[in-house]
Amino acid sequence: MYMAKNDDDAPDELGNETKNYAKYTGVIFQMIAIIAIFAFAGHFLDNKFKTETPWITAISCIVGVCLSIYQIIRQLK
Repeated sequence: MYMAKNDDDAPDELGNETKNYAKYTGVIFQMIAIIAIFAFAGHFLDNKFKTETPWITAISCIVGVCLSIYQIIRQLK
């Protein structure tokens, strides 16, 4: 038998959607921050050591991506 939804249920569903949205948005900003910090650190080190090819920047970006993926997996469990 079909039962109509009460108007009382709507705020709870909206609250859960908002919590999920905020949670995943926060995870995205953390990922961006981690990658950006490692990229800027690598760029700084490349400039400090005056390397011709920016290997330190490339490696630090890869490390930042790996750490951010690890952080996401850890938070979403």
